[in-house]
Amino acid sequence: MPTVIQIIFGLIAALIVGAAVMVVMVRNVIHAALWLIACFFGVGALYLLLEAEFLAVVQVLVYVGAISILILFAIMLTRQVTGEGVRQLVGGWRLWLISAISLLLFAAVIVPTVATHPWTITAPPGPPGTPEPLAGVAELGRGFVYEFLLQFQVAGILLTVALIGAIVIAFEERARRRRVLTLAEEYELRKRLAQRPGSDTPAGEALPAPRAAPISEGESQR
Repeated sequence: MPTVIQIIFGLIAALIVGAAVMVVMVRNVIHAALWLIACFFGVGALYLLLEAEFLAVVQVLVYVGAISILILFAIMLTRQVTGEGVRQLVGGWRLWLISAISLLLFAAVIVPTVATHPWTITAPPGPPGTPEPLAGVAELGRGFVYEFLLQFQVAGILLTVALIGAIVIAFEERARRRRVLTLAEEYELRKRLAQRPGSDTPAGEALPAPRAAPISEGESQR
């Protein structure tokens, strides 16, 4: 049985690491968000493997059901979603250099932690076979309110700022957008241009196509 659990853990860990790598590798932002959702599902599966059912349900409800929807909603309000025609800030040998430096920094943090961690599991107190008590809902609630209050508030502020920034970007793009004229409006504009005194366009000759008109404040409110 422990061998089967180790195999399942290895598969789930591979899913989480692969999804996390795809989040930063794909150019389409929506695809990156979907890979992030897959990573959240993998973390929830790890909680189930650790017999922490409550944390697994919270992981799925909060991160997959709420945070992911918030991220997708913020992405839909931005432009250049597909990533086509966008110049990458770092590429070529600079990308490999930054990746190597990041890998070395991560190894400098994780290797001492793995080397100094006491991997021997002590038997829980009490009669043989007594399971070790796990933190319940009350302990988690007290941890969010007292011990991890600052981290919880900072995460909420970051998500709120990200959503507000996406909305501001979307409204700026909408203010600069130019409305395309309908066929009736284009016909009326051509007729007014033809009837304008001093027009050099001969009668019967086609006028140049008018440019799109900018959206006025009244039209944008409609």
